[in-house]
Amino acid sequence: MTGKILVIQTAFLGDALLTLPLIQHLKSINPSMLIDVLCIPSTREIFQYSLCINQTIVYDKRRDKIFGLFRIIGELKKNNYKKIYSPHRSFRTAMIVYFSGVEETYGFDTASFNFVYKNKIEYKKENHEVERNLSLAGFDFDNSDWRILPEINILKEVFDKIDSLVTGKNKKIVAIAPGSVWDTKIYPKEYYKQISSYLTSKNFTVFLIGSKEDKSLCDEISQSSQTGCFSLAGSLSIIESIALLKKCSLLICNDSAPTHMAMAADIPVITIYCSTIPKFGFYPYNSGSLFLSYDELDCKPCGIHGHKKCPIKTFDCGFLLKPSGIIEKIDSILTPEKN
Repeated sequence: MTGKILVIQTAFLGDALLTLPLIQHLKSINPSMLIDVLCIPSTREIFQYSLCINQTIVYDKRRDKIFGLFRIIGELKKNNYKKIYSPHRSFRTAMIVYFSGVEETYGFDTASFNFVYKNKIEYKKENHEVERNLSLAGFDFDNSDWRILPEINILKEVFDKIDSLVTGKNKKIVAIAPGSVWDTKIYPKEYYKQISSYLTSKNFTVFLIGSKEDKSLCDEISQSSQTGCFSLAGSLSIIESIALLKKCSLLICNDSAPTHMAMAADIPVITIYCSTIPKFGFYPYNSGSLFLSYDELDCKPCGIHGHKKCPIKTFDCGFLLKPSGIIEKIDSILTPEKN
């Protein structure tokens, strides 16, 4: 079959990365069809570096209100898509699907206005997000492993920039991504300082990565450590960060997008869960990765995304998960590198 497929994913970075396995599977079963992606500006970079994607169409839903929505719908209708797959479950996405005029559409039964989807797929909360997304395309879970890693095609000039950053530093490199959009997902910075200092004392080079919004946090952690700890927050693009991770032995981060960046780099990641839990389906699944969570709390989880402040003002989910436990897991992963 020839023609075009549209995948709609207008959620944030982590969701975009976890949509790539679906797109890769769609390409494998529809090799002659072109796949376009509708995304937001901040995730366009991810989709542009996938070899499975024909083009990205950007919808800035924060700035483009109702007129922008119908402009996008008009643009999409010109492309004559044969199929639409939508992991995203919002009302605006449902409107796009409804007015697109495409007959063969796939969405979740939990989506807003799910009646617009001709094929409604059960959204299984107990499954990983990648499993859920793959179910939209009828993935054969009985005969195939769903643990498909996101694939990013990183260009030589990107690696050249990263090589210039790591040249002259200890070749044993660990990355830490201490930030998150949600404050109650952020492991205490004093604990991250202890972890960073431990790693530099063991002669690891530590790179702290994150967005511009994470710069002050990363700078503070870096300045508290011994020599060998460097803050790169705000200075690398998403793709450059993934290229850096490919040079690392390990990433340590919160339940946030860098977890999935580490899977795209296919390196071990230790994901630390504070206010959220692994059962939400966003845990790392590549070889060597693991996650830690303090679950002996009646208040946990306090929400699927987290909050700006702890609702009961204790933040026990973070403070009771001691850095000694994290360091023990670090040693278990890096043991071959220690000597």
